[in-house]
Amino acid sequence: MTEPNPADLYRGATTRAIEVARAIRPAQLDDPTPCSEWSVQNLLDHLVAGTGYLGAALGADSTEAPSPGTVEDLASGVADCLDKMADPAALAHRSLSPLGFEWSGAEATAGTFMDVLVHTWDLATATGQDRRLDPALVQACVAMFLPDMPEQGRAAGIVGPAVQVPIDASPQDQLLAAMGRQP
Repeated sequence: MTEPNPADLYRGATTRAIEVARAIRPAQLDDPTPCSEWSVQNLLDHLVAGTGYLGAALGADSTEAPSPGTVEDLASGVADCLDKMADPAALAHRSLSPLGFEWSGAEATAGTFMDVLVHTWDLATATGQDRRLDPALVQACVAMFLPDMPEQGRAAGIVGPAVQVPIDASPQDQLLAAMGRQP
């Protein structure tokens, strides 16, 4: 079986993230999210900053993320990352992960894909939008990151405690629960 292309996964997740972000009403920016310490605006800021992190992981110059971040900043950052991913050298570029280990630009892209996918659900949940994630993206994320990544994230203090779900829970619910969300 062929490994999924991280750039394609990132493109799919960010397309939906931008759609959700575009539907956020200004009055919702201070609303809480499933990320207990973050408001909708904080989560949008995180996604915008994530494009800067990923750009640097792909070899671009590091830049300060705008604050507060906007959907236009997110869309622009995503486009810059996708442009950079067209260069095979960018996907091979080595950098430090948020958990402190060295990884390639392709691995950073995959990790950022997971972050965007889960946080898109957070934004959709917080703002009353459709919470369904693309099943193919969820399957790819589950195959790539469960069960190890959430445990590593918990050890680093960036992922909340796992939530128990039934054994026959959907892949989306399994992913969200592993990432500390109540599906």
